[in-house]
Amino acid sequence: MRFDQPVLLYGAGREALSTRQFLKRIQPDLPVYVTVDSGVANIPETSAIAASDLPAAIAARQFGTIVKSPGVSRYKPIFAEAAAAGIPVTSNLNLWGATYRANRTVIAISGTKGKSTTATLVHLMLARSGLDAGLAGNVGLAPLEIADKHAIVVFELSSYQTADMAFLPDIAAITNLYPEHVDWHGSVERYYSDKLNLVDRDGSFAVALGQAAAGNARVAMAVRDHRRLVRDLNEEEAIIVESAVARSRLKGSHNLDNAILAAQIALAVGATLDGIVAGIAAFRPLPHRLEEHRFGGITVVNDSISTTPEATKAALAAYPGRRIALIAGGHEREQDYGELATLLPQRGVTTLVTLPVTGARLASAARDAAPGIDVAEVPDLESAIVSLASDRSRFDTVILSPGAPSYNQFKNFEERGARFVELCRIHFEDTTP
Repeated sequence: MRFDQPVLLYGAGREALSTRQFLKRIQPDLPVYVTVDSGVANIPETSAIAASDLPAAIAARQFGTIVKSPGVSRYKPIFAEAAAAGIPVTSNLNLWGATYRANRTVIAISGTKGKSTTATLVHLMLARSGLDAGLAGNVGLAPLEIADKHAIVVFELSSYQTADMAFLPDIAAITNLYPEHVDWHGSVERYYSDKLNLVDRDGSFAVALGQAAAGNARVAMAVRDHRRLVRDLNEEEAIIVESAVARSRLKGSHNLDNAILAAQIALAVGATLDGIVAGIAAFRPLPHRLEEHRFGGITVVNDSISTTPEATKAALAAYPGRRIALIAGGHEREQDYGELATLLPQRGVTTLVTLPVTGARLASAARDAAPGIDVAEVPDLESAIVSLASDRSRFDTVILSPGAPSYNQFKNFEERGARFVELCRIHFEDTTP
């Protein structure tokens, strides 16, 4: 691969940094520019172009290619201007495909929730089976960081990445499909289309579906030919996987579904049953996903990575028999909380504390659907913890599972989760019931 004109990096995160390193390696003297919508464009050996100056830079053909970071929406008008000027827009993932795809087995895993767990499990199962596998995408390394290091590459991909993925995997997997990321995609319909672009195309690749995806009519249409589907586990394999999950750190029925999907994929690539069992045993929960702590006799669960109502439902289902105080609400993405509200009593929720902005809708729905639950609307996370610490008689478990992104009050879900744990440590640890 060679670039005849300078390259613009749009975005300055981890992927942009790895793209810059890649360009430096293949063309040391190539001029590289960088643009960010906010924050600092701290990428070595680049020249900054302000976002407001991009139309003029495009008109002057100051660069010949744009490498867009995943968090930057491909539907921004500036990319239409670039296309009209004949300037292609690509990605770190697609550069990897153009450079390293050949002679590798590629497993691409997406879905609204569960994709990180599933991809991590697949990687562990393959590695414990003695296969040369690497993990990249939103977990593990950036695509261009993993480069050509492994014969098998497991990619965990967001809808931002599947939207314009230009190469075919050997196995494409969808865990489930629910509305999310409407602000990036512009509509729920476009989100579905961009997510399912992973499977809704011509080619001889195989497809693996999680239980929720397998029952989804949109997914079924996207698969096109169901002869593509990898085989289900047989009865013996299913019993072995279920037994391994029961002994593991994988909590909840949703994680059993993830493990079964991962085992289907791993077997299709050549994993052994012993390797699958060992991979499940080696799994460690990802930070901010059902991450457990214990303070002052209270179980505290950091599920800050939850950004959809479906993820919150799964978190609650993972703690049967508990009396739960749920903290939920966050950035607006047109989430529907109606079904979640009706499930709260069945899932052991005795107390609901909601955060702006979406928490107002959840609180209203809960008051209508579950009048026996204590509901409080608070302005921020600290107020939520202080409120709960003042009266612990109605719960033994506190779960932060917002069912919404964090952007209205925090930089990201990691910051939100870390703050939650610290506040619980401060307000619960030295408090006696």
